Amino acid sequence: MQPWSARFETIDRQLTTLMSRHGIGLLRISVGIVFLWFGFLKFFPGLSPAEDLASQTISRMSFGLVPARIALNFLAAWECAVGLGLICGVFLRATLLLLWLQMLGTIAPVLLFPEAVFTHIPYAPTLKGQYIIKNLVLASAGIVVGATVRGTSPLATAVQETKFEASE
Repeated sequence: MQPWSARFETIDRQLTTLMSRHGIGLLRISVGIVFLWFGFLKFFPGLSPAEDLASQTISRMSFGLVPARIALNFLAAWECAVGLGLICGVFLRATLLLLWLQMLGTIAPVLLFPEAVFTHIPYAPTLKGQYIIKNLVLASAGIVVGATVRGTSPLATAVQETKFEASE
């Protein structure tokens, strides 16, 4: 019978190998689900918690030239396209470009409507502010997924760099 530390090492190695093999794909799909879900809600008035803030932001950024419902439908379609691209793993470069452009748009309310984003500027976000801040995770996930578009794994690259540094 193996000692506990050897069994732990075997299980740990198996689990980390499994995570390394499937983690980025699961990340891509889960972020895709978030985008598809949140985008889909915007097609139906009153369902998205970000609807009013998104409408106000787009109105301000377009100098009032784009009607709110048209803007929300466009944003909904945009987010659904990002979600489907990530879930299906197709057109990843274009999908990630749309993701990052959308992320830039989600930051705009912090500058345009700080009173709607914070109860105490800049450290106490409202629920809408928290909704915006969570996008840091989505943007970072986009960077990780983007590191795979050439067929390489950022995990494999990090391991190779670590091995190289250790051998010096």
